[in-house]
Amino acid sequence: MRKRITYILGLLVLVAGVGFAANNYVSANQSPAPAVISAVTSNPPAQTKPVTADTPTVQEKAKTTATPAQTANVNFVDPVAVVKNPSAYLNRKIHVSARFDKFATLGLDYKPAYRSSENYISFLILRTDTSKNIPLSEMKLFMKRSDADKFIELKEGDKVQFAGTVFSNALGDVWVDVESLKKVN
Repeated sequence: MRKRITYILGLLVLVAGVGFAANNYVSANQSPAPAVISAVTSNPPAQTKPVTADTPTVQEKAKTTATPAQTANVNFVDPVAVVKNPSAYLNRKIHVSARFDKFATLGLDYKPAYRSSENYISFLILRTDTSKNIPLSEMKLFMKRSDADKFIELKEGDKVQFAGTVFSNALGDVWVDVESLKKVN
């Protein structure tokens, strides 16, 4: 019984201390106290540039984005590095050079990162961190079926380059909408 009383008194002192600190904060800053005081810290909001007439819109930026076939000065990322930290690449366009494995249905119709199996096909590439032919199944690569039909002749081990946007990191994996693909000799 004595331990419970001591515990409850300790909680009361803690709550009173938080209330006292909040009141001092309000009086020092002359702003209303927050309704809930959270012990979780958060990062400050990102700084953004003001929108002016000279600032290009998202659509204008998309029109000027180069694909691997258009430029030789593309910075390619290592697919294994992307798989190790998928959140860092979320909603970003990536360019990858790797060895093709096969077309598959892996990841299609999965609700959190939905791509219909009627309209899309997925494909696998081989891991770049080993000389053995092991697929990088943690990277889900989706293409429209109409675009994939042009690459039906690809064989395991063929060198390919592609560009795409990481649209999800569901299950801790990388989910990429591939916008362009080309076979490299």
